[in-house]
Amino acid sequence: MSSSPISALPPVPARPQPASLADLFFSFTWLALQGFGGVLAVIQREMVERKRWLTQEEFLEDWAVAQIMPGPNVVNLSLMVGGRYFGLRGALTALAGMLAVPLVIVLLLGVLYTRFGDNAQMAGALRGMAAVSAGMIAATGVKLATALARHPLPLWLTLSIAVLGVLMVAVFRWPLLYVLLGLGGIGCLLTYRKLSS
Repeated sequence: MSSSPISALPPVPARPQPASLADLFFSFTWLALQGFGGVLAVIQREMVERKRWLTQEEFLEDWAVAQIMPGPNVVNLSLMVGGRYFGLRGALTALAGMLAVPLVIVLLLGVLYTRFGDNAQMAGALRGMAAVSAGMIAATGVKLATALARHPLPLWLTLSIAVLGVLMVAVFRWPLLYVLLGLGGIGCLLTYRKLSS
């Protein structure tokens, strides 16, 4: 008896996910240690490109939610990723991974800074690190912009909203909350109307 064409297809590979709570904890600890001064670039690369725990679209959606929730964005994101795979235990484990070791390091660096903060070489090094962080954030923004082409709204409209958001925050210095509520609300409404039509 010949097998049906459907049974001859190879099985769909399982989606990558954290192997255990320990894997989740150490992954977020490693993310936090790589991303001093700005973890957005690192977390996008690790979660989407390397580990593939999130798709680019899921990352953008979760990041948007993380920005409107109170608290640090990356902490909110760690809670959402941990909760996605292991519920409340996963959320708390990812949070602990994101905060525990970096907290100890920040306390040690604070002690060192109070002792050597007036040193000219220290001030120059900190300015150099700020430039690198800005470059990493800009590069991540360019990477994430590629997802706009797959958005339900036309590309010219999504790009206009993105550019307007940058101008409102960077040039006009409007509070981020107002920009997110205003432009984000408009974007959500337009997308909803497009998908429901």
